Amino acid sequence: MGTVRVFWLFFRVGVMNELQYRMNFVVQLLQSAITLGVALAVLALVYSHTDDLNGWSQSELLCVFGIQILMGGVIKAYIQPNMTRVIGEVRDGKLDYALTKPEDAQVLASVREVRIWQVVDVISGAVVLGFGLSGIVADLALLDAAAFAVALVLGAVMIYCFWLVIATGAFWIVNMWHAIELFDGVYLTGRFPVGIYPGWLRYSVTFLVPIAFAVTVPAEAVTSRLEWQTLVIAALFATVLFVGTRWFWRFGLKRYSGASA
Repeated sequence: MGTVRVFWLFFRVGVMNELQYRMNFVVQLLQSAITLGVALAVLALVYSHTDDLNGWSQSELLCVFGIQILMGGVIKAYIQPNMTRVIGEVRDGKLDYALTKPEDAQVLASVREVRIWQVVDVISGAVVLGFGLSGIVADLALLDAAAFAVALVLGAVMIYCFWLVIATGAFWIVNMWHAIELFDGVYLTGRFPVGIYPGWLRYSVTFLVPIAFAVTVPAEAVTSRLEWQTLVIAALFATVLFVGTRWFWRFGLKRYSGASA
């Protein structure tokens, strides 16, 4: 069974499971409305005192907000649930159920969970991004749109790799929940372009926690700020990160002793 078929199978099962709890949709609507309201309030507060933030206009920063919310929806819909499940199964010794299947263990560990109601964040983020683009005078060029799509995919891959490192760390450190909480806090930095932060923080949220690649770089693409060198660096970094984390995952599996050990 190919990777795509495995993904589709677990996606269907996950959707059916989620549809049993439709009240979660109402809860997610409320949470997303609060998140969006807070973000817009912060934006209004910032631009009540200035016309631009490090060269970013209000409409351009609205694009950043939209992408941050959209990417957050993707993370919470697919990446975070699967990685937290791995952490829990390593702690409880239940990862055997995935390791004994005749499929790649990393693939299975990455696709078993889906939270479809998080699509509310994906849609609301896209709407905010659309409003931001409507306030920008320059039209979105086809090349910029393509660069945005590529940057968004690369950013998602890098965030996935970061989460895989956290999940793999559970083979050595059983309690990795603090790292999860830390990520949720650090991800809030993505609401603003990475350039406004001091150097140490800028590099931290670029190469240690790749939020800049996941949010700021796609925002630079849709606002015609992105240089091709940055996109090349993002592609190279994503490739190195993916290869490195896959090796780290396999190395971590050698340390695992579950219920069958």
